[in-house]
Amino acid sequence: MTIQAATPYLVLGGQAEQAIEFYQAALRAKLEACIRFGDMDKSCPEALRNRIMHAVLRVGSAPIFLSDGSPEDAPPAAGGGVSIALDISEEAELRRVFDVLSAGGRVVAPVMDAPWGAWFAALNDKFEINWMLNCTKK
Repeated sequence: MTIQAATPYLVLGGQAEQAIEFYQAALRAKLEACIRFGDMDKSCPEALRNRIMHAVLRVGSAPIFLSDGSPEDAPPAAGGGVSIALDISEEAELRRVFDVLSAGGRVVAPVMDAPWGAWFAALNDKFEINWMLNCTKK
């Protein structure tokens, strides 16, 4: 099997910074990475520049990913801000998983060449489960 990990991904509608501080205190989590939209794209709109694009908290040995999401996104419904992020070792397998999971669901982001050196896609499956697929380029 080429799926290497399944990680919860919390999309927090602009509250990622507060959530990180809360989880660090509550869970003794360690912040391993924090990338803001402006770090990746200096030309991004001012309203997006300081929002957290991607953060990694380590809770014990397990990671939790967090993001503010986009200001245009509606605030998530209770529990609706969670995605399962799959780290997939091969592009062909990422595309296969994307095709199967997206059938009958809603594509959020088609498979794309992401600026962090990976193939990436996001979708909401027919059961309303959010998925983020990532394959680091070799």
